[in-house]
Amino acid sequence: MMRPHVIPGWIGKLLALLLLALSACSRPDKLTLFVGTYSDGFHAIEFDQADGTFVEEIAKAEMPNPSYLAVHGNMVYAVSEMSDDRASVWAWRWLGNGFEFLNKQPTGLPAKGEDPCYVSTDGHVLAVANYSGGTLATYRLHDDGSIAPLDSLLVSGIGGPDLSRQESPHVHCAVFSPDGNHLFFSEFSADEIGRLDVVGGRVRGYCRAATLHPDYGPRHLLFDAAGEHLYVIGELSGDITVFDYAAGALREKQVIKADRMDARGAADIHLSPDGKFLYASLRLRGDGIAVFEVGPGGVLAYAGFTATGPHPRNFNITPNGKWVLVACRDNDSVEVYARDRSTGMLTPTGRCFSLERPVFVGW
Repeated sequence: MMRPHVIPGWIGKLLALLLLALSACSRPDKLTLFVGTYSDGFHAIEFDQADGTFVEEIAKAEMPNPSYLAVHGNMVYAVSEMSDDRASVWAWRWLGNGFEFLNKQPTGLPAKGEDPCYVSTDGHVLAVANYSGGTLATYRLHDDGSIAPLDSLLVSGIGGPDLSRQESPHVHCAVFSPDGNHLFFSEFSADEIGRLDVVGGRVRGYCRAATLHPDYGPRHLLFDAAGEHLYVIGELSGDITVFDYAAGALREKQVIKADRMDARGAADIHLSPDGKFLYASLRLRGDGIAVFEVGPGGVLAYAGFTATGPHPRNFNITPNGKWVLVACRDNDSVEVYARDRSTGMLTPTGRCFSLERPVFVGW
């Protein structure tokens, strides 16, 4: 039997993008969800944005513990969150009805790349946060989307007061600034935000961009669409800090409490598509989503809370703003919540998609 021919390089990439564009035109309300897991692969699932229902699972990419994904065009980059020399980042091409594996790279030097937990890209540079390794790894991307060998590895610091959770370096997140000039990352154990400059497809010039209050444990970072504000959630403190952003500089503007039960498990943050509301997932006790109204200058006002299934590690808001999809790790399901676009509040629908230990949902 003849083996199917795989078109390499830019031609394959162009064809895949064309197929995705044609599919989107023919099914405007259908959204392809990519769901990462603490299991043996991540999933592509069709979701109907019009009525908030799951349609079907389309495909699965097999790899160990793909706990976080970065989707860029038709490319999907997935970390393999392993605590040994299997820790790595994988490049996949989405073909509209299946995945094509391109390559993978280790996420650091020996004993410095364990448990990669976050990946992001600007299309030229790929950044990976290694939690247990305590490092930020960066890679250049080839024209076909595959990952070049490790380009840089920066070791984070310590200094936070929690001797059980900040005793060694941890990096939890890395995001590119909207102006494309910088890469910011959370230094969990130092209670700081680090910054690197992005120049010619490489990063350089580390500096401390901001110092947060002790015992903060910065986890996820989020820029608003205008690129004027950066939001930082503290896993340990349960606070959200609002920064003004301009030309690589951060200026602290507000600190507001998200986790009102002091569970020390705050996780993910997202803005609604219209930028009027910010949402934060909380775990370990009183699991759910906190809702904030975004006021003038990006400042937040607490609006309410909705309980979810156990351990909502990650969630996302559909592009039309109607639904919030919550990856609840400990009840093996992605749950659907209806979102009131005028008040920001969430209502359970009772609908869910069952799969083993989901921890990421995106598109």
